Amino acid sequence: MSEPRIAPGGWREVGPFVAGFARVAGRVQGTEPPAVFLTLGRHRRLFWGWLHFAGRLMPGGRLSRRESELVIVRVAARRASAYELEQHRRLARRAGLSREEIVAVESFADHPGLAERERLLLRATDELLADQDLSDGLWAELGERFDDRERIEILMLVGHYAMLATALHALRVRPDRARRGKD
Repeated sequence: MSEPRIAPGGWREVGPFVAGFARVAGRVQGTEPPAVFLTLGRHRRLFWGWLHFAGRLMPGGRLSRRESELVIVRVAARRASAYELEQHRRLARRAGLSREEIVAVESFADHPGLAERERLLLRATDELLADQDLSDGLWAELGERFDDRERIEILMLVGHYAMLATALHALRVRPDRARRGKD
């Protein structure tokens, strides 16, 4: 992997609040302070707005954590985002996905442990990423299992993580290293 185009900032570049937030996030995740925060945090005003928006999707969204992580891992796999894959494999495990389910989601395979609602989420994710739209038939199927607010959230979740994957790739942000003794 090439060198980051904008290196993760330190206390001076990101300020004490972003630096402190990143340090706590790293402890919680069992990694070094996340480079996504220390890189995007170089634009502090944009960072806090982005973080608020992202937090409304995950973990503060209407979809379950498991469902959100299914979508995020699929987006990361489709966009070949090494950073997001590394980050969200851990989070997906914490949200109850087995290693085998994660491998299936990443490799676009079916897995017997996935519920029909989860399979539908993955189909919607794939179609959105391929077409930037959903067919009327798939939209109707989503309406049978998800309410309107959840359907809006699905669209925003896929779009957000596709955008983030693009930014992380273009910035050449490297995956975070795990701290010793952590998964």
